[in-house]
Amino acid sequence: LQFFVPIMVWKNARNEALFNGLGDPEGYVFTCINQTAVREELEEESRRIRDVRPFMCVLRLVAREGDRVEKLTNTQISLLIGKGLHEFEAQKNHEVNEFRSKMRSFCEEKAQKRQGLPWQQWMEYSFPCDLEPCSAKSKNKKKIFINVKFEASDESFMLQQEPQDLPLALMRSALKKKATVFRSLRQEPEDYTLQVNGRWEFIFGKHPLCQFKQNTSSLWAINKPFNIHLLQGSRVNADEGMKVSVRAGLYHGSELLCKVVTSSEVTVCSEPLWDQKLDFDINVADLPRMSRLCFALYAIIEKAKKPRGTKKKNKKADCPIAWVNTMVFDHKDQLKTGEFLLSTWPSVPDDKSELLNPMGTVEKNPNVDSAAGLLIRFPNILPHPLYYPPLDKPHLKRTTPFFRFVSQKKMYTKLKEIMDNKNHTEFFEDEKELLWKLRTDIRDCYPESLSKLLLITKWNKREDVVQMVSLLESWPELPAIHALELLDYSFPDPAIRSFTIRCLRKLSDDELLQYLIQLVQVLKYESYLDCVLTTFLLERALANRRIGHFLFWYLRSEIHVASVSLRFGLILEAYCRGNIHHMKVLTKQNQALVKMKALNDFVKSGSQKMTVEDLRLCVKQESYMEALSDLLSPLNPSVILAEICADKCRFMDSKMKPLWLMYRNPWPHADMLGIIFKNGDDLRQDMLTLQMIQLMENLWKKEGLDLRMIPYGCLSTGNKMGLIEVVKNSDTIANIQLNSSTSAATAAFNKDALLNWLKSKNPEDKLEQAIEEFTLSCAGYCVATYVLGIGDRHNDNIMIRETGQLFHIDFGHFLGNFKRKLGINRERVPFILTYDFVHVIQQGKTNNSEKFERFREYCERAYKILCRNGTLFVNLFAMMKAAGLPELTSFKDIQYLKDSLALGKSEDEALKNFKVKFTEALRESWKTKVNWMMHSLAKDNRP
Repeated sequence: LQFFVPIMVWKNARNEALFNGLGDPEGYVFTCINQTAVREELEEESRRIRDVRPFMCVLRLVAREGDRVEKLTNTQISLLIGKGLHEFEAQKNHEVNEFRSKMRSFCEEKAQKRQGLPWQQWMEYSFPCDLEPCSAKSKNKKKIFINVKFEASDESFMLQQEPQDLPLALMRSALKKKATVFRSLRQEPEDYTLQVNGRWEFIFGKHPLCQFKQNTSSLWAINKPFNIHLLQGSRVNADEGMKVSVRAGLYHGSELLCKVVTSSEVTVCSEPLWDQKLDFDINVADLPRMSRLCFALYAIIEKAKKPRGTKKKNKKADCPIAWVNTMVFDHKDQLKTGEFLLSTWPSVPDDKSELLNPMGTVEKNPNVDSAAGLLIRFPNILPHPLYYPPLDKPHLKRTTPFFRFVSQKKMYTKLKEIMDNKNHTEFFEDEKELLWKLRTDIRDCYPESLSKLLLITKWNKREDVVQMVSLLESWPELPAIHALELLDYSFPDPAIRSFTIRCLRKLSDDELLQYLIQLVQVLKYESYLDCVLTTFLLERALANRRIGHFLFWYLRSEIHVASVSLRFGLILEAYCRGNIHHMKVLTKQNQALVKMKALNDFVKSGSQKMTVEDLRLCVKQESYMEALSDLLSPLNPSVILAEICADKCRFMDSKMKPLWLMYRNPWPHADMLGIIFKNGDDLRQDMLTLQMIQLMENLWKKEGLDLRMIPYGCLSTGNKMGLIEVVKNSDTIANIQLNSSTSAATAAFNKDALLNWLKSKNPEDKLEQAIEEFTLSCAGYCVATYVLGIGDRHNDNIMIRETGQLFHIDFGHFLGNFKRKLGINRERVPFILTYDFVHVIQQGKTNNSEKFERFREYCERAYKILCRNGTLFVNLFAMMKAAGLPELTSFKDIQYLKDSLALGKSEDEALKNFKVKFTEALRESWKTKVNWMMHSLAKDNRP
């Protein structure tokens, strides 16, 4: 159905009595209630009823009102981001409204500047070159000759350039070579209709505050204890006979500012009444700017009585019900006053959890009708507003400089010991005192240890806060590897966040892409919508379309998570308004994903057993062919997925029935492209693991070591939904072993199976290269799986390409979380190195120790490179705590990584330990074989 008003409707209307009262046909439009529960004007003629899915299948013809282009854009954004823009307006929240207005002006101004870019710069934005990392340490002044070949194409050209100018020259040459292919994209006038209604001058850093008006006072003039009034609860769900209580704590990041306060116990009911003042042991003047008030609602359970004769008294157990956090200051730096109804988040009781959750969001639970609520009141300390004073105002006096004990050599020896130990993050009181006294020495000699100084800073003393912020102004900029850890929730102060972003501005686009997953996750730690990290990410995304692509999908994939839905939705809206053309490309990808999910649901919900032919018939329908063809791959926006090949598509025989979709390659004589669509599995842990493997490969290549890794594409696109790249011409070790054996029980012990398979795929002179590829990749994955503690390594999770490259798949367990059965650890080796692998490495010769020793050297060299960059891996994993992955929730989970990378130990000690693990893996490989045999017997997956 086309949604413009058909001539037939107007012809029929001529026979009606009031026809003369109608205006021009173009003044009317069909409307409906759409999927996001908002009235939508159906302007796009290409959409079908099945795509719109109107409520009750009712369309209404109405006169057009307002700005047609604006309405259409709003509808497109809502459908694309999966959240109606009317939800933002319904918030009636000043912070939301100000953020939307500010970001819209900022992003649209960026779009207008981009529209005026010279042709070459516009091409560099739209089609950034994806260059391989390499070691460029040559001192040779001669020019380098490079043959540039375009992926999946026969086209190539020769480039002669100075080494230092290579990346930029390569990019320019490649863009000019391909200019004719993309030049037409610049000529679409409908993609450039943006206008900036008013100029916004954006300032990075802390919101400029406190042009104090009359009838306002500085917070630091109030030397009264801070308190709040706990009024009552609502919708509290607990067993009768219990009592409920509330615990409240004041935090700055991970630091508890004063003792936790507990309310009185009241009898359980739906609306328990406390009406109680909670006093905190901290003065209002000492509240840091990012003070966070954390509440926990819990029930008290009387434990069963002990048998007579035991001396222990009956104890009470706390059963957590819910938690909620709120900021003490609002987004304009004003101390909150008045009543607030806080919709809580349900607690999940387990042995590890604390009642209070300072790491959690400060957003209220949007499910207000079902969530328990706490009604609190902030006091009106003075009859006029109280603001946190700006720390850069001249009227703020600096405290007296600290006294330096330059004569005490022991102190500096102790300081060096603390600074050199990368594992040292918990400090005794005397160590804290030492670090604070020598803070300027830390700045001058150990600037990369800023995080240690920030951790021991007393944020509940305003004098120390002023000293720290003042010191931060003169702190030298840090490399990204050290700056990243400052984005953790432990460091919320605005001055720290601004300093960190200033350091991250030096990141190249490729480096930023490498860390983008983590940067999106730490957005969850931000206390306010308007923050320097959000602006930084939007700025870089609007300057490089590849960054914009992945920023969009990393945000879009979690739009269903209630705690971040508002924040991520607002950032997505801002990005879309700043890049209308890219929004059309993303919309096409989103429509394809909707169709993939429909196909997967069709396969999984069939009443009778579905066949591959049933799937192919469905794909061949016009609406599916149109939606699934001619789009840029969400996995890699440089790859075009042309026409889908229905006859090559199938679904896989596993629980979630993943779809195996094949595409024709737009380049002549190129192989087909394949993607796997999964619905029902959380791919975020696979994404993180593959990101780390990609990072390892980049670090190795920069040191001149190419271990032929295959960090294939993997992208989470929604709630337990996503895409995986098909690695062509590859098979699992399980299949190779089973196909070469008569029995599943003996398949895993056939040491010749892999070598014979490689021989069949690589005849004559190609075999030696294939074995070299196997050797290098096996070394890389041995080191990577050991360092990351990847578990569940059976022969169906390890694959080999016909070219010889070995690679691992399915990363459901990592950080040492190995599979157990009946309480017994099934994986007893540090990494997979079986004798059939060694058989291939040694080219089938038992005495070819030279080849094996070279393999061992590859492993040791690769491991040493990772150890030198251990801090980076630990920081990146620490930033992922916010993701909510079940095997990565606290710093304790990262301890495995610190141990495997020998953090805090010398390189010699680390290598000695790795050699022990290497020998153990080889000696105990028979246990791996037994595990593989059991897997093969349980699932005889021969085709």
